[in-house]
Amino acid sequence: MTEVKVFRVIGEMLISHDKLPRWQKFVKDVRATKPSEAIELVYSLLGSNHKVKRRHIKIHEVKEIPVEETKSLQILALHKLDRIVVSYVPKPTRRITR
Repeated sequence: MTEVKVFRVIGEMLISHDKLPRWQKFVKDVRATKPSEAIELVYSLLGSNHKVKRRHIKIHEVKEIPVEETKSLQILALHKLDRIVVSYVPKPTRRITR
């Protein structure tokens, strides 16, 4: 099983590219197994949260960091878990009567 690491992705994104374009710097900490996966996750997060196209995102640096160095509370909480319990409850089937 591959180990999940914490990566810090540093870059900039183009905000309001049509009216008054400006490049906004960002720093994102994400959990991934390899740097390319971390980059894809950042593209996905910025695209969904800020409606930024991939061509308007420039990645400058991707580096692995220790978990204690991150400021993300979600990453810290996930790191402290020792197991995850997933329960599955099937949906009741409907019977169609005529």
